[in-house]
Amino acid sequence: MVGSEPLAHRYGGHQFGYWAGQLGDGRAHTLGQFTNRNGEVWELQLKGSGKTPYSRSGDGRAVVRSSVREFLCSEAMHFLGVPTSRAASLIVSDEPVLRDQFYDGNVKAERGAVVLRVARSWFRIGSLEILSESGEFGLLRELMDFVIDEHFPSISSDDPDKYLVFYSTVVNETAHLIARWTSVGFAHGVCNTDNFSLLSVTIDYGPFGFVESYDPSFVPNASDDEGRYSIGAQAGVGHFNLGKLLAALRPVLTGEQQEEAQSVLNGYADVYQRRILQLFRAKLGLLGEEEDDGFLIALLLKLMEDTRSDFTLTFRQLSEASAEQLHGQNFTQMWALEGLSSHQLFPDWLGLYLPRLRRQQRDDDSGRRNRMKRVNPRYVLRNWMAESAVRKAERNDFSEVALLHRTLSSPFVTQEAAEEAGYAAKPPAWARGLKVSCSS
Repeated sequence: MVGSEPLAHRYGGHQFGYWAGQLGDGRAHTLGQFTNRNGEVWELQLKGSGKTPYSRSGDGRAVVRSSVREFLCSEAMHFLGVPTSRAASLIVSDEPVLRDQFYDGNVKAERGAVVLRVARSWFRIGSLEILSESGEFGLLRELMDFVIDEHFPSISSDDPDKYLVFYSTVVNETAHLIARWTSVGFAHGVCNTDNFSLLSVTIDYGPFGFVESYDPSFVPNASDDEGRYSIGAQAGVGHFNLGKLLAALRPVLTGEQQEEAQSVLNGYADVYQRRILQLFRAKLGLLGEEEDDGFLIALLLKLMEDTRSDFTLTFRQLSEASAEQLHGQNFTQMWALEGLSSHQLFPDWLGLYLPRLRRQQRDDDSGRRNRMKRVNPRYVLRNWMAESAVRKAERNDFSEVALLHRTLSSPFVTQEAAEEAGYAAKPPAWARGLKVSCSS
């Protein structure tokens, strides 16, 4: 960009529970800010553009497989309604990049690629941690003031409690973000503090995955041997990361503010649970609130776990099935519900669910189905779909990248080309052994 001075950001982070010290943008260059036609300011960043002062022993490059995955998933998440960075473009290079994909000594040359990605801000929890850990408290205050003035307009710069209000906002919005992840079956894969945005948007797509056969212990990252970042653990990890954010802010908080901030953090689980309940009520087409809704949702998830039912298509097919079909358990051509209905307790669950729907005033079955289809996607970026697109892209065939981009831009709408490609069918047998690592 003419007149811009590319820069790389210094930050630190807790990685897999331990302080890793200084990290920073090892392969990303921020080009500057762009104001769109709506007056929104976005920061433009190249990922995979070469060495930075924080590359350590790396080459600062990215490869086709990781770049295609980030390009597609960040856009998919946006159209699913999940706060996220966006992808503006993807450029493939003929320059070979050496990678050991699974860190097993099998190094091979791959095609390089660069993603131009955008976000309102790339500041993350680790941006504040490094300053606090290094004793740079003046710079910590300066950065905090900048972030608040630029991105939190509801917080007055003259408010003596502004840092406390900022922290409260981040706690609340982070709980909402992770609840959104869970509601669409998304597992980030590397929930380190250096990958958690201060603006509570999804950033730094690496070994992510959308859970298929429902399992709370689903881990998308082949490098995560202990399952620290399983999909069922994400909410707890969010609490851990917010605790590290509070630790970073303690030098700029009074004693009383620290106590209030701790109280805010203690309320995180309640915020998350309330939001999860709201989201899953919507996924099941439930209006209003009833005391037993939590049990109804939890029982369904337990049946799905026991039968290894597909997360996305189970909820989608519940959206598409009429009350008559549900009552008669007539699930012809509904493969996910067929699997779920094999559970011996499924009739008992229906015996709770259908009366709950009938108690909803001023609601009908058609309205319920339409409402559910607006929140339950038919298509998500499954690993096998991304892998298929990557394999073709590595041969200079970007037809499936384009098809997936179109499909995932309207994930709630049934699309003929997507159906022909099998994007709502049972995952192919060849995909069962797919693994994704941090280099992916």
